[in-house]
Amino acid sequence: MRVRRLGWAGLEVEADGERLVIDYVRDISPLFTGWKAGEGLLEPSGKATAALLTHLHRDHTDASALAEALTPGAPVLRPAPGHGDDVDNVTTLPAERELRQHRLATEVVDPWSTREMGPFRVTAVPSVDGLGDPQLNWVVQADGQRVFHGGDTMFHGYWWLIARRFSPLDAVFLPANGAVVDAPHLRPPSPLPAALDPRQAAVAAEILDARYAVPIHYETEQPDKIAGYVEVSDPEKEFRTHAGRRAHVLAVGEWLDLAT
Repeated sequence: MRVRRLGWAGLEVEADGERLVIDYVRDISPLFTGWKAGEGLLEPSGKATAALLTHLHRDHTDASALAEALTPGAPVLRPAPGHGDDVDNVTTLPAERELRQHRLATEVVDPWSTREMGPFRVTAVPSVDGLGDPQLNWVVQADGQRVFHGGDTMFHGYWWLIARRFSPLDAVFLPANGAVVDAPHLRPPSPLPAALDPRQAAVAAEILDARYAVPIHYETEQPDKIAGYVEVSDPEKEFRTHAGRRAHVLAVGEWLDLAT
């Protein structure tokens, strides 16, 4: 199995000539208005036979991009819709509408659910979203190897449960920008990170006993994404410091071959 970083939180996972994508996006300017559309976000190297979504924020779910990248009828595994009214779900409603418009073969899955998808065995595991929206993380197994995708989870108490079931992991891909979010519908705002910061990501990687710990969900070239979204100034450097020998920084477009 090998994994390619597609930009922001997007990954392409390949095994036995097939591929799946996780949190694949091509245009997140509807959410991050300061982001230059398409810049730093790559396409997978071929058609994918499945897609995994950690959650339905528009920087992790891009239905238009998925419609182009997936084979016809490819399954798209996703968390449950948000609870409450349109105010509660304001950050997930745009992606919900787009998924319906593009008629993707979505399937809601629960934490700890497992699916066999070609050469891949995928398991949804618990995650905690910084804005209170439903979120999953994913463990993907193929060729005797295991990788973990952390979406933009916060630090939580499920790490040890995940580790008991799946560690050691060959690679973990963890958010590391430590974003503090001041969203209009969340009052009063929190001064605490809504996604893992570099030190928290390094601790999660240690608990999961990762061979490679790869930071994602940061982009140093586009720091001014949206008002009220403040990131750690240098996630990559801080992550290397805290993760030590586990740290393995991938450039956008670079592959990590887990068989070597």
